[in-house]
This record gives sequence, structure tokens and C-alpha cells, in this order.
Amino acid sequence: MVKLNKIYTRTGDDGTTGLGTGERRMKSDLRVEAYGTVDEANSCIGLARLHTAAEHPVLDTILGRIQNDLFDLGADLATPDDGKPLGYEPLRIVASQTKRLETDIDTLNANLQPLRSFVLPGGSPASAALHLARTVARRAERLMVALVQIEDEHVNPEGIRYINRASDLLFVAARVVNDNGKFDVLWVPGQNR
Repeated sequence: MVKLNKIYTRTGDDGTTGLGTGERRMKSDLRVEAYGTVDEANSCIGLARLHTAAEHPVLDTILGRIQNDLFDLGADLATPDDGKPLGYEPLRIVASQTKRLETDIDTLNANLQPLRSFVLPGGSPASAALHLARTVARRAERLMVALVQIEDEHVNPEGIRYINRASDLLFVAARVVNDNGKFDVLWVPGQNR
């Protein structure tokens, strides 16, 4: 149970933060950067939802669910599985969360025309905001993959699958809010040569 009575603790004034394991890490640590970027993607989705709530209630419900899952992912990343007992069961992203994203992608993608080119971010405010969220989610994914490459660092593989699928969903959602792709701005290779 999360309980936040006091917002400032002064414990981070030395440039460190606490992980779910109790270990302190520098705020510039790659793990902290990864879960901070997941938080940033979550904030971008919150901004996008300002444009989806009224006109796209089904999509808005999906985005709200993803926001909650991204907090789960942040908790997962903030509590590395190093094999040491914690005294509690840490929150982990599970396969059913990723599968739900795949189902949502298939549902949203059903009415979209196949693409003839890459899509430039834009078309509508909602689409631009969703593309921003997508690119931040991709950055979080890159950081998570980089973290896995470090010896003695552990990242839940399902968390990597989840963030990969979440960015895919955000791409499809950006097309949906562009009138199912009718207002997509397509890339024209070499157009301005």
C-alpha cells in the first residue's frame, strides 16, 4: 500500500534515490533513468487523453489502463530481482497485461487502411500527443534494453515486451484519432531536395 503523507523527505538532496529493495542509487543511474522515462511516457499519455476523452471514449479507457500499467512497470523496474529476499512480493508486469495490449491493438487496427508510407507525427492535436507518447515509450524501451546489457542488472523480460507493445498501440491510436488514418500526414521521401 502506498502512503504519501509528506512529499519532500530531503533524502534525495545528495543526488540519490531509493529503489524498492532499499538500495540507494544515483538519480543519474540507468535504472532510475529507465523508470523515470516510463513515468515521462505516462505523463505524455495523460496529456494525450485531454484530446481523446470526449471523442474517443473506448480509446480513452484503453489509455487509462495503460497509464495504470505504466505505474506497474515503474514499480517493476524500481525493484530489481537480484535474488535477495525482500519480505514482500514485488509488483511485476505479467504476460496478461501484454496480451491485453495486443488485443487492443488488433481492435483499434481493424478499421485502419494499410499504410503506403511512414507517418509523420501530426494531423490532429490528439495524434501529435499520442506520437509524442509513443516516442517517449520507445526511449524507455531502449533504456530498459541497455540496462539488461549491464552485468548484475536484472529487468523483467515481460516488462520489455509490454513497453514495446505499448508504443505499438500508441502508434495505432495516433492513426485512429486521425479519423482512422484519413488525416495521417505521410512521409514523402526526398520531397524537399
